[in-house]
Amino acid sequence: MEIPKVFESEYRFCLILWEHEPVRSSDLVRLCREQLGWKPTTTYTVIKRLSERGVLKNEDSVVTALVSKEQVQEAEIDELVEKKFGGSLPAFVAAFTRHGRMTEKEIDQVQRMIDRFRKGDGQ
Repeated sequence: MEIPKVFESEYRFCLILWEHEPVRSSDLVRLCREQLGWKPTTTYTVIKRLSERGVLKNEDSVVTALVSKEQVQEAEIDELVEKKFGGSLPAFVAAFTRHGRMTEKEIDQVQRMIDRFRKGDGQ
């Protein structure tokens, strides 16, 4: 299943949805007003747009996600690696680590992930 594209403002909306789902659309309007400063029409437009793209469903004014936060993040990373690094994960990692942004603890975490992947665990 291909994950539909979720743009930045939609992603901020989805963060609220994922935290509160299932949630009534009227409650989403209130939450988006409080957390994003959106007008009700903006929230309803985003609900409609994301529903049409298969990101969420809105049945009987109850909104639930059809894709997870992790799925959206993975799709975004895949797109980034493809567009900016020609699909090369090593080139992406090299660019990310070139500036020394990783702590020793983070390097150890990444190494453990690589070790698990080599063993076939993948996660």
